[in-house]
Amino acid sequence: MRYLLVEDNDQLATAVVDRLSLDGHVVDRAGNLGTAEDFIATTEYDLILLDIMLPDGDGRHFLQSHRAARRDTPIIVLTARSEVSDRVGVLDLGADDYIVKPFDFSELEARCRAVLRRQSGGASNQQSFGDVVFDPLACTLTVNGREIRLRNRELRLLEIFICAPEQVFSKSKLVDRLFSYDVDASENAIEVYVGRLRKHLEGAAVQIVTVRGLGYRLSQS
Repeated sequence: MRYLLVEDNDQLATAVVDRLSLDGHVVDRAGNLGTAEDFIATTEYDLILLDIMLPDGDGRHFLQSHRAARRDTPIIVLTARSEVSDRVGVLDLGADDYIVKPFDFSELEARCRAVLRRQSGGASNQQSFGDVVFDPLACTLTVNGREIRLRNRELRLLEIFICAPEQVFSKSKLVDRLFSYDVDASENAIEVYVGRLRKHLEGAAVQIVTVRGLGYRLSQS
């Protein structure tokens, strides 16, 4: 998944980015609302973690305008306010969830997973397509009963494909989803990871198909 963290506290932001990156997610960090808007204008995110009190404004205004523009990216609000009225307020403005500071990182990760499950309409962490089963938490792919452990970027690349089967992804789009802005990655890297996934999928009724001149898609044979 690719996350956007909007948080001005350097210490907290670094800790959150480090923790989510360990899980294999790509996390971009914006220290203010202006930078967050710049990121959103050029990048598609799976989830936004939004602080309320920011140097250039109130995160609630960002949340409200985000929903008014009919953007449906899930948003979890990070707030130091624990009053019921504050929590109800951000939910009514369109937040998908909230977490009160200080928080435990395991709770943050669980809330992220829960919001993303709801977004995809599922109740389980496992996802299936054709005869393959993917479990992002266990980092496994099951093909015809054979369980395969996936490495970090193999895992995230498969997650992109299996969340949108039959959708074509260009190499540049996949680079954008798999690597953060501070990583110098080329489209050749995508070919390497696609090649690895294809080997893992051998024998399955599901395959990664090259769409000439456009990119790749996950399809059933």
